[in-house]
This record gives sequence, structure tokens and C-alpha cells, in this order.
Amino acid sequence: MKKESKMGAGIAIGVGIGTAIGVSTDNLALWISLGIAIGDALGIAMNQQRNKKVDDEESSHL
Repeated sequence: MKKESKMGAGIAIGVGIGTAIGVSTDNLALWISLGIAIGDALGIAMNQQRNKKVDDEESSHL
């Protein structure tokens, strides 16, 4: 089974949320940067969750 990274999806979500907050607070540069950082962390968390799920499924088949 091919493992695909969820990093791009996490960063895209973070940038979208950061842009929305940045426009509403009139501080776009800060919130886009924070959105990327938060999205990166979200992508890492999604990858770890998926890897744990895949590892559990593979070990149950043994």
C-alpha cells in the first residue's frame, strides 16, 4: 500500500484559515505565516494518525 503524505492538505487548510483570519483582523502577513505553521503541524498529526492506523491494520493481518 502506497503511503501518501497529508502535509499539503494540512498546509492548504492552514493557509485558508490564516487568510480568513488575517483579512478580518487586517493583519494578513502574520496570519498567513501562522496558518502555514499550524497547517504544517496539522499535516504531521494527520500523517501520524494514518501511519498508526495502517500499522495497526498490517499487524492485525499477521
